[in-house]
Amino acid sequence: MQDIDTIQQAIDQKWMRLAMQLAEQAELKGEVPVGAVLVKDDVLIASGFNLSILNNDPTAHAEMECIRQAGQVLTNYRMLDTTLYVTLEPCAMCAGAMVHGRIKRLVYGAGDLKTGAAGSVVDLVKHPAFNHQLEVTSGVLADECGAQLSAFFKRRRAEKKALKQAAKLNQ
Repeated sequence: MQDIDTIQQAIDQKWMRLAMQLAEQAELKGEVPVGAVLVKDDVLIASGFNLSILNNDPTAHAEMECIRQAGQVLTNYRMLDTTLYVTLEPCAMCAGAMVHGRIKRLVYGAGDLKTGAAGSVVDLVKHPAFNHQLEVTSGVLADECGAQLSAFFKRRRAEKKALKQAAKLNQ
């Protein structure tokens, strides 16, 4: 019989793979490839991916899109007993929304050493002064999530370099 940790790891990987598929959708739209899903009792409640560039909206992160959708689905601003899966460690804005939404658990893939607010730079989701703290599982499919982001930024840098070189040639 499998132990509970092994079963939970399999569940976490299943949902993270769905979040990664959503991140691919974001990338196809020219967005930074981050995807998120909110789950309750192993059932999908809501999903989202980055739309900040397309919507000209700095709050349109994958987590925020997912949380907004979940509020409508649940007809409640509280997301009790839910788990949010996201391919990249949440920023401060998204972490704050998770605390206010009373999400029970956060599972993320790649850490964010620049703006991560679930332990990398700051830890808002477990801050003792807040009236709610989340359980956190980090590093689920971290290499794959990180590779997805790295490939995007590598390609984007190459595209910008090519544009710059083309502009020089056209002068």
